[in-house]
Amino acid sequence: MYCQTIWRQAFGLLKESTFRFTLIRSVSSNAKSLRSLSSWTLCVHHRRRNRLPNGYPHLNVRTVTHTTLDPAEVRKFQAMASKWWDLQGEFAALHSMNDLRVPFIRDNLLNVHGLQQLGKPLTGLRILDVGCGGGVLSEPLGRLGADVLGIDPVEDSVRTAELHSSYDPDLRERVRYQAFTLEEVAEEEAEGFHAVVASEVVEHLADLDAFASCCQQVLKPGGSLFITTINKTNLSYALGIVAAEELLRIVPSGTHDWEKFISPEDLERLLESFGFCVEAIRGMMYNPLTGAWSWQKSTAINYALHAIKRKEEPQPEQTWAESENLDEPGRAPSYS
Repeated sequence: MYCQTIWRQAFGLLKESTFRFTLIRSVSSNAKSLRSLSSWTLCVHHRRRNRLPNGYPHLNVRTVTHTTLDPAEVRKFQAMASKWWDLQGEFAALHSMNDLRVPFIRDNLLNVHGLQQLGKPLTGLRILDVGCGGGVLSEPLGRLGADVLGIDPVEDSVRTAELHSSYDPDLRERVRYQAFTLEEVAEEEAEGFHAVVASEVVEHLADLDAFASCCQQVLKPGGSLFITTINKTNLSYALGIVAAEELLRIVPSGTHDWEKFISPEDLERLLESFGFCVEAIRGMMYNPLTGAWSWQKSTAINYALHAIKRKEEPQPEQTWAESENLDEPGRAPSYS
């Protein structure tokens, strides 16, 4: 009863904080409005500041020397590798999150690719599920028709995922698992995927620059990156660690490190520096009293992000060649 009272009070604080934490993206095109009614921009000033004289965005050219793998995180999940499919256990909230994240991924991919096949709407798309664990997200994406490669550095989790999916004939040809790191896939599968999914993963990584660089490498131009993670706020510490781990025991104690959390503003800046354009960010909230997730205006605790890898910008010589037949270089012809 005491824990429930604390959670109700914290939930009330979240509602009160909506106006402090919510940033609304103004969408100029009708297409973007249809793509995500809740899309918003975090830092237009950052984009303007980082544009070259020719108008193209300045991309980060840092050499990434670190790995995404954190050995301490691997050890934590190694101890839980056999519990992925216990619907009442430590990963119950992840199973419940599928009610939000699967439609979020599906609908944004349909908007990007214009797919309309009934029953299996993601047929023809290759998706990389980074940090797939026991396949909790890989399986529903496979059932939607996508060809899914789930990767995880914890080999026991991969074996759990393979065993569980083997019981479903519909998944045997669509979903594969490998005990790989993202860096290993990036070396072998350059521009091989239409989408990368990293759900509840980035807060466990050792180097986010390495993560963004590898995602950029494995995605096709125009490919989508989907992330769900935890914001770095006082409220996320109170609810995501103190309440969830210490009081309510929704997840094991020590699962999260608040220092590794990242705000949507910082995540957007990071992704844009590696050649991504963030299309949508939506706040999420888990209610332990009902065991259900819901979309929220506030991103103060959890949020979902969709970004698209920019297609190659035209080279200056190409732009000039295309304008040779115009009245003046770089201008449209006059028909008056």
